[in-house]
Amino acid sequence: MLINKNMEKNFKELDMVMPIVKRVHGPHHGEIFEVSDTYETIKEKISRGDDNLDDELKKLREITDNYKVPGDVCETYEKVYKVLEEFDKSYENR
Repeated sequence: MLINKNMEKNFKELDMVMPIVKRVHGPHHGEIFEVSDTYETIKEKISRGDDNLDDELKKLREITDNYKVPGDVCETYEKVYKVLEEFDKSYENR
C-alpha cells in the first residue's frame, strides 16, 4: 500500500488547499503549478494501482529544490511541501 491513513488524510487536505496556494502564490512562485501537476499525476497513478513513482518524485525534488520552502510564503504553502516530502520519504522507505 502506497499511502497509509495519515497520508490519505494529508492528501485530502492538499486537495482542498492546493487551489488556494496556486491562486495566492502562483504569481510569484510559478513552480507551484508544476508541483500541483506532478501531485495530480501521483494521485492518478496511485488510483490505478501504479506504484512506480520514481520519476514524479524526482521531478518534485527538482522543482522544489528538495522541498526547500521559499521564505516569503504562508504556512499552507509550507504544508504542501512538508506533506509531499513526507510522502517522498515514506515511498523511499517502503
